[in-house]
Formats: sequence, structure tokens, C-alpha cells
Amino acid sequence: MKKAQGPRRDGDECILVLQGGGALGAYQAGVYEALTAMDQTPDWVAGISIGAINAALIAGNPPQRRVERLREFWEGVSSFPFAPTLPPLGIHLDGARDALNETNATIAMLFGVAGFFSPRVPAAPFQPPGTPAAISYYDTAPLRDSLDRLVDFDLLNSGTVRLSVGAVNVTRGNFCYFDSREQRIDVRHVMASGALPPGFPPVEIDGEYYWDGGIVSNTPLQYVLDEPGRRPRLVFQVDLFAARGEMPATLAEASEREKDIRYSSRTRLNTTYELRRQATVQAAQRLLARLPASLRDDPDAKLLAAIPAEAAVDVVHLIYRSKHYESQSKDYEFSRASMLEHWAAGLADTQATLEDPRWTGRDRRDTGVHVFDLASASPKSTKTITPTTGLRGGPAS
Repeated sequence: MKKAQGPRRDGDECILVLQGGGALGAYQAGVYEALTAMDQTPDWVAGISIGAINAALIAGNPPQRRVERLREFWEGVSSFPFAPTLPPLGIHLDGARDALNETNATIAMLFGVAGFFSPRVPAAPFQPPGTPAAISYYDTAPLRDSLDRLVDFDLLNSGTVRLSVGAVNVTRGNFCYFDSREQRIDVRHVMASGALPPGFPPVEIDGEYYWDGGIVSNTPLQYVLDEPGRRPRLVFQVDLFAARGEMPATLAEASEREKDIRYSSRTRLNTTYELRRQATVQAAQRLLARLPASLRDDPDAKLLAAIPAEAAVDVVHLIYRSKHYESQSKDYEFSRASMLEHWAAGLADTQATLEDPRWTGRDRRDTGVHVFDLASASPKSTKTITPTTGLRGGPAS
């Protein structure tokens, strides 16, 4: 794989933003493999749920071992022994792949996933009330073992790559981020970000319990853009659920469509509002610079001047789009064939995007917010967000 033409400018901050989505997270691993091969290695990785796990595997390993560690994790969680043999990758018999995927999803639900989670014995209703075991179907001790084995937490906290993972405080209901720039991150913080109820138990950290951040927002983009930044930013936002889709024809398709909308709508909303806010701040700074001296001491002008100006932000959307044989169970269908397909899709979408003339020939401005969705079939694949852009616009998803 060749390096991307027109690599990022010297001084650009490259940020990888990873959404939650369970088994679909192998797509993110493929995206990262393409990014690193094409000289777009991130300085900062932010993730929620499975995105937090992938982010920790990236930040907690040296560059030369990151893809290897990602592959080791994804091969481990797609190796459960009871799965029926699938047809060769790329061959889909009529109706057979649908049935095999559902079988694999059922196997994961009944028997758990190696290196990730296992069913509780005894089941939650028979566990002591008030314990994490009483409010979750699965034990995530296997995930803790996997992370302890595959992630070097000393390296993760060294500052080489910034890591941010989102979670929700169970009793307070507050959304929060654990950020390696602000505190030491350990295995608990990563597991808390992926503790989706009622499947997984909350994770205790310093006397507080936390659940999966996807309960509130399934993408860390808002957190990333809210953080002060003076350097131009290149943000790769990797989403695992597409907002756009066809009208469902069956109950199963309706369930899948509902899940896609539920998890992608927050991404679309956050993207539109946050990018517009950034553009508005930049416009205010330009306006202040043109004010006559007599107005610059006005309290309102001083208030606007106190808002930190942001440098240019380029957001590249990479969105996994489901195959026709995938259903509402796609986020817990951990078969090896599906994992390889998801990984290959992320690799191909990223390579195609970074080789697209609309990307390599883009106008490199010092201000403004620009969105690229070049792997989408949508004709509106690029967009510049300005203060007058309607909120019903925004990037295609």
C-alpha cells in the first residue's frame, strides 16, 4: 500500500475518533492499518465502547506492533469453537450467509466470546442483589485478561499518543471522559467505556461505578472538538452505524434499521452542531479583527475575544455500511468471516479516501471546518461548515 499523496502538513494534529459498535469494531482496525501504512499515524485516539478498546490497543503499543496487537485481539474474539464453518470469504450462498450469521450471533449470546465475555454462572437473578453480577448477563473478566496481556499501560500513559475514553457515571448519570493527558489510565477505564448494560456489569473506579459511554453519545467527536487546540486538526471519524438506509421490509430489518438510527443519529447531530460551533467561533474572531478601536472595549466584544480561536479542522468521515445479509445482530456476531470482512472494508475505504483526488487536492486553509465523506455514495461528499450553514445539512452518513 502506497503512502497517501499530500500528507498532512507539518504541525497538524492527527486525531482518530472511534465509535462504539461491538463486533463491527474490526472495521476500525482496518482503518488504522490503512492510516499507518499511508503515513497518517494519529497523535490522539478517542474512543467509546469497542472504540475505546481499539484505541487502547493503539495507544498502548509501539507503532511497529499496533496492527499486530489489533489483529491478535480480533482473531482471539472471533475464534469461538462452536461456530459452524462458513463459506469462503466473498462467497455468499442465497440465504445461507444470513442464517450462518444469525447462528454465530446466537452462539455468542449463549456461550460468550473468547477473550471478551462469558455467561454468568449462576445467572444474574441468582446472584446476590446489589452486586455487579446481579445486574449483568455476562462476566467481562476475559476482556480484562486480554487487555492486560495486549496493552502496555505504562506506554499508554507515557504521552506518546493521547488516549481519551468516554463512560457514564451510573448513579449520577453524568457523561465523562478519562483522558491520559489529565490522569493515569488503567484497564478499568477502558472496560468502563465498554460496559454496556444489561449485558456487561458496571466498572468501579475510585468508589464510583461506570457504564458504556454510548448510553449518552456513541461518538467522541464532541469531546475532541471541545478540547482547546491551536494546531490545525485532521480528524478521522470512524462510525460503525450508517444513518442512511433503505426502508425495512421485515421485522428483522426494522430492528436493524432502528439500531442504526439510534446509534448514528447522535453522531450526525454532534457533528453538525460541533462543527458549526467551531466555524462560528472562527467567524467571530475575524469579525472582531475588523472592529474599530472604539468598539473593542465593549463588554460583548471582550466576551467574544475571550473565546479561544481554533485553527482549521478537516474531518474525514469513514462509515461502515452493512452488507445485505447482516441483521440487527451484526454488533454481536463475532464470526471469523465477518471479522475479516469488516477489517477489509475499513482498509479499502480508508485507502480509497486518502487516494481520492478530492482529498489529495484539497484546499489547505488556515481556518474553517471542512468535512469529507469520500467513501460514501452520496454526491454531497465534501462540505465546508460555516455559521450560515443550516443545521439540517452536515456530513453525509
